[in-house]
Amino acid sequence: MDLVNKLVAQGQFRILKVPLGFIKALQWFFSIFAFSTCGSYSGMFKIAVECKNRTESDLSIEVEFQYPFRLHQVYFDAPTCTGGNPERLFLIGDYSSSAEFFVTIGVFAFLYSTAALAIYVFAYEKYKENNKGPLIDLGVTGVFAFMWLVSSAAWAKGLSDVKTATDPDQIRTFITACASEENHCREVHDPVMSGLNTSVAFGFINLILWAGNLWFVFKETGIIAPFMRAPPPQEKPAAPEAYGQQGAYEQDPYAGNQGGGYQPDYNQQGYNQEAEFGQGYGQQAGAPTSFSNQM
Repeated sequence: MDLVNKLVAQGQFRILKVPLGFIKALQWFFSIFAFSTCGSYSGMFKIAVECKNRTESDLSIEVEFQYPFRLHQVYFDAPTCTGGNPERLFLIGDYSSSAEFFVTIGVFAFLYSTAALAIYVFAYEKYKENNKGPLIDLGVTGVFAFMWLVSSAAWAKGLSDVKTATDPDQIRTFITACASEENHCREVHDPVMSGLNTSVAFGFINLILWAGNLWFVFKETGIIAPFMRAPPPQEKPAAPEAYGQQGAYEQDPYAGNQGGGYQPDYNQQGYNQEAEFGQGYGQQAGAPTSFSNQM
């Protein structure tokens, strides 16, 4: 118990809140549903063969099949309606390859997701050391994304063939007694395929998750980091008008009046008087000049 508490205390569970860990948890969850819905499936259908002689009829022929869908090994006995022994008929097809491939990918994806989550939580520093962990994670994630694509497509085609091979209407054509118009054959119960349809859906959901997680794992490698650096900020030179306006604000609008002093009107009058006095003095000084000229 102490070991568990120590591991929990040392774990970095906040990694589960970021896309790298959160998507990995989703991959772990959906991979379980993918292989469990396919690997645990078992189905059944029923056919009724009503002969002209009612004593030879069999109104409840039950045929069971299951994963891995080797249908060529599944058989049932049907009446011949001729008084002889019942005939043994086998289903057609072997679809185990696509089904087992799909389940295998799901199991390995589950195991890898479990290991990756443990490393994220308890050894994230080791994961980032020397950049080897992200590179390995990127490669494995890419392989699983491709494998989910192939296995999901193969199993979707295999499921379509399984539905055709287990269709009661198709099975009735193999029964000899149903070829006679005197006998009446009908289906009693169709196989339920909803679980297998869900498995295909989970397969393509896993494809989307693993392909989408490639970007977040790629960011952990640091390969793109040099290309994502922002350029250094550059100082923009101020506009000339700004300097002119700043100088105009710094000047004191009253500096001229305070420096030279306020000159009232009488200064202007004194200036006019000095100007008139200068003119008069000039005229007086010019009188001798005119007198000398006369001399």
